[in-house]
Amino acid sequence: MNNNQITKRLFSLLQPQTVAIILENIANHYGISAVDAKAEVLDDEAESILDYVTGSVRTATSLQMKRLNLA
Repeated sequence: MNNNQITKRLFSLLQPQTVAIILENIANHYGISAVDAKAEVLDDEAESILDYVTGSVRTATSLQMKRLNLA
């Protein structure tokens, strides 16, 4: 699986509220909207979701990915 496929799978397995928190974190860090953040992380050339997320949300996302065998 490539990075955007992993992110799509992650988002499909998480609660919508959790996905919203991740996207808001990315949006705030980059000064973009959550919609643009989602487009960025789901792009065919996207890096790992963990390259975009910051702070405690990054740690929580990493733990979720490990729990779901996506890391």
